[in-house]
Amino acid sequence: MFDTVLVANRGEIAVRVIRTLRSQGIRSVAVYSDADADALHVREADTAVRIGPAAAADSYLSGAALLAAAARTGAQAVHPGYGFLAENAAFARAVTEAGLTFIGPPADAIELMGDKIRAKETVRAAGVPVVPGSSGGGLTDAELAEAARKTGMPVLLKPSAGGGGKGMRLVRDEGALAEEIAAARREARGSFGDDTLLVERWIDRPRHIEIQVLADGHGGVVHLGERECSLQRRHQKIIEEAPSPLLDEAIRTAMGEAAVNAARSCGYRGAGTVEFIVPGSDPASYFFMEMNTRLQVEHPVTEMITGLDLVEWQLRIAAGERLPFGQADITLDGHAVEARICAEDPARGFLPSGGTVLALREPQGDGVRTDSGLSEGTAVGSLYDPMVSKVIAHGPDRAAALRKLRAALADTVILGVPANTGFLRRLLAHPAVVAGELETGLVEREVDGLVVRDVPGEVYVAAALLRHAALEPGGVVGSWTDPFSVPSGWRLGGEAAWTAHHFRVPGQEPVTVWVRGSAADGEVRLGGLGAEPPVPGRGGVGETTADIVTVIWDGATHTFAAAPSPEGVWLGRDGDSWHVQDHDPVAAALQGGPGAHGVDALTAPMPGTVTVVKVAVGDEVAAGQALLIVEAMKMEHVISAPHAGTVTELDVTAGSTVAMDQVLAVVDPFEET
Repeated sequence: MFDTVLVANRGEIAVRVIRTLRSQGIRSVAVYSDADADALHVREADTAVRIGPAAAADSYLSGAALLAAAARTGAQAVHPGYGFLAENAAFARAVTEAGLTFIGPPADAIELMGDKIRAKETVRAAGVPVVPGSSGGGLTDAELAEAARKTGMPVLLKPSAGGGGKGMRLVRDEGALAEEIAAARREARGSFGDDTLLVERWIDRPRHIEIQVLADGHGGVVHLGERECSLQRRHQKIIEEAPSPLLDEAIRTAMGEAAVNAARSCGYRGAGTVEFIVPGSDPASYFFMEMNTRLQVEHPVTEMITGLDLVEWQLRIAAGERLPFGQADITLDGHAVEARICAEDPARGFLPSGGTVLALREPQGDGVRTDSGLSEGTAVGSLYDPMVSKVIAHGPDRAAALRKLRAALADTVILGVPANTGFLRRLLAHPAVVAGELETGLVEREVDGLVVRDVPGEVYVAAALLRHAALEPGGVVGSWTDPFSVPSGWRLGGEAAWTAHHFRVPGQEPVTVWVRGSAADGEVRLGGLGAEPPVPGRGGVGETTADIVTVIWDGATHTFAAAPSPEGVWLGRDGDSWHVQDHDPVAAALQGGPGAHGVDALTAPMPGTVTVVKVAVGDEVAAGQALLIVEAMKMEHVISAPHAGTVTELDVTAGSTVAMDQVLAVVDPFEET
């Protein structure tokens, strides 16, 4: 076994690998970019080495920098985690050529299975059924379009060199092929450095089921059962579970044998995953999609039902050990479900978010596990993948695991960074999910009913009462209180006046909350500007601590996690969070509202980097014409003209870093004649 292992990754997977290394008595070496100097994985490791600036291309994707860090620290092996260089055959070869052990499969297996075209041909020869589609590599745009027409619409365009949904496009209209092929190539080139594409038949209402395999270097190969990964959004998995509620023992056995054959066909070694697409109406008709030659994000659900630590077995296999168990020794205990928490804002179309973690609570124990790269003070930027943590629950059966995971998500608090936690909790309560009636299009169809776009009134009331309480005297014994500083609304010879508190949540219209009396027990008017407010009532701040506030509003008690911010306060409940910002209506009016240019302005929908600028000041543009592309967390967002007109301002260039809601350009509409 190794004495020291370098973890060539970041975030939650780096933390997770480091903890297994510690449990095995192995020293860990973390690597970090300038953006991650104070990250949790850096603090968890025994040693940490800076490998470059914030850009991934100059740090986490720099094989030379990683190998230099390994040499400097005396590491004997490199664990790649997932993402970055985990499935890069050239990096695996470079590691072994440097005299180190790559904790993963042989470079030849990575290369073979990383090329989806060759992979399909290889496993087909081994008797594994594959999805119909194009054949051969290096197809031109015209050849891809012709293959799509022969396969029959709809089709799926997929990058040959990578996975994770990056560059994947579902095309239903033959007329859109040229545009979608160009977009898929661009994203594949940016994500994997290779824009080779293939075409596959799209299977309507499919289920995505994958088989976990372990293979040693002595011919031993077993599978550890399946994981259901059908709950996806934009081809990205968001909920995974094991075992699948679809499969019976006969199909499970057949798919497991097919996965083992696929692993043997490429000379696999280590932990890997064979992915299948399965028609929900006919689970016995499954097709090979691809093999992931690395640890999967969703590996914890397999660990929880098998009792095996997959990272430990990666280490043991890489060190030359034989698997001490055969297929008959593998048993599945209970059910496990995982939810991926991502820095994205469901209320704003799931655009990537960012910020600094101001308050954090992550459940652990009693069948619940959180794998996380977060800590209070962590800055979440737009350079890397948006997934920040995973919450996993295990129960004796599927219903128990779902209930436990919903409760764990409700107990999860991440304030300062908008996340999808509440959305995931509601998804897990959807009747189709509870019934196990899953398929890859379910989330997209039901998304509108799972996103909370309106801010509950008690959120504004809580922010107002907290601010009102902060204005009240501190009550220091013997101190003098200026009566004019007390927000009591007292005035000479008349009824007490109301104190107005103005707020705005990003993406929402401003709201005013009026309070009269004390914060502990006062009259509250939500949104009312006159004597007859739409929502009158009584409210008060109950018990508060450093990070919890209880508010009574019109007879109901509401408890929030709370964290102050420079702009106002963050409030969280049941996995949802809101940044309630102070709002100055006078300043907003002078500036022309939330945006100084009104509807003519194009603003950044997310923090990120401008990668493409297609226009210049003075250009005349058509309504809907693409003007700029902003990229964040490996996601492109096209900024289009809101109407026909002339570009009168352009405040960014390619490479500009932008903040959310920053003005990018202004398009003045053509004058009517």
